[in-house]
Amino acid sequence: QRHLRARRSSEGPEIEMPPKAEKKEDVVQSLGPQKNDGEQVFAVAHIFASFNDTFVHVTDLTGRETLVRVTGGMKVKADRDESSPYAAMLAAQDVSVRCKELGVTALHIKIRGVGGVKSKAPGPGAQAALRALARAGMKIGRIEDVTPVPTDCTRRKGGRRGRRL
Repeated sequence: QRHLRARRSSEGPEIEMPPKAEKKEDVVQSLGPQKNDGEQVFAVAHIFASFNDTFVHVTDLTGRETLVRVTGGMKVKADRDESSPYAAMLAAQDVSVRCKELGVTALHIKIRGVGGVKSKAPGPGAQAALRALARAGMKIGRIEDVTPVPTDCTRRKGGRRGRRL
């Protein structure tokens, strides 16, 4: 019966609208950790530098939440340039820009090589990535080498007489 009443009116259907909702003020939501003025907000930059690629991976202090991760391969087109210092520098610059957006001002650094039975030395991008982070205005806290070093391990590849060149 209600729809019949609505048709009889001359100007069109009479529809009861709910009262207008009051406009709520927009609350600005900040990403990243909460901080006081003049206080450094720390995160951890895990730099994994192999001879094929360089990862710059920033997490919170626990290491559980990833804030940003950029690799050398994301910055250059040629496969042979993924591990280069230039690609690592570009990756670190991208990371520092994103960290500043999130409000992170300081980084603890954990540098990692391949490790295990392979090379313990970090690749060519490690130094460049660390230097680029510092040049981009990030404060550097502790620097630590976290390359996995075996205490007793499986046999290395190459056979009894080694790799013959």
